[in-house]
Amino acid sequence: MRERLQKIIAASGLCSRRDAERLITAGRVRVNGEPAALGQAADAGRDRITLDDRPLRGSARRTYIMLNKPRAYLSSVSDDRGRRTVSELTADAGARLYPVGRLDYNSEGLLIMTNDGAFAQLLTHPSHEIGKVYELRVRGGDIPRALAVLRAPLEIDGYRTRPAKARLLSRTEDGARLSVTIYEGRNRQIRKMCAQAGLTVLRLRRVAEGSLALGALPSGKWRYLEPAEIDSLQKCAKKPGSFPAEAAEMREF
Repeated sequence: MRERLQKIIAASGLCSRRDAERLITAGRVRVNGEPAALGQAADAGRDRITLDDRPLRGSARRTYIMLNKPRAYLSSVSDDRGRRTVSELTADAGARLYPVGRLDYNSEGLLIMTNDGAFAQLLTHPSHEIGKVYELRVRGGDIPRALAVLRAPLEIDGYRTRPAKARLLSRTEDGARLSVTIYEGRNRQIRKMCAQAGLTVLRLRRVAEGSLALGALPSGKWRYLEPAEIDSLQKCAKKPGSFPAEAAEMREF
């Protein structure tokens, strides 16, 4: 998989992408013996990439993990406003990893992270329509009507969503707990869908993506994906509309 050099260098854990651009501009990076140019693409698994005539360490190493993202963390590697990021939680994973898709700041749950750009693109490309399951705690009165709205295509920010799967898990004093499955990953999509359905989201957690379920992984913790899990996710991406894994038993949250 060909990627921009600055992305490959950053994925190796050597430095940030911006610093990698400076290294390339300074003429310190070569690809197959030739001086690299800013914006140039390469294949980390095939091309010989060197910095100061030394092979780029870790450029071909691929790492895949699943994080149970807590609330109040950004799905990002850095933040210029000083907010906490998921990279702080995965600093001991042995590689500089990037989120595959996003969970917004106040959402939590399953977040895949990797330094394999081809794998990330496979999972996030809209045409692959990998199902994602969310557990919601919502406030609102007419739950049957809200479920009907959530199951229908909706116009959000000029985009027409695919019909979602939505079901009632339990009633609460001021609303309900719901399970909602979507096949896109638009910005704050679930929250905007609920707003159209007359619901206020009090808590939102992703519990499954494709064939991968969050299970009992504690909040703020991560684990490496098994080879079979990686293979299964790749197969899901190649089958548009793949239904997600059955999530573990729903817990009160």
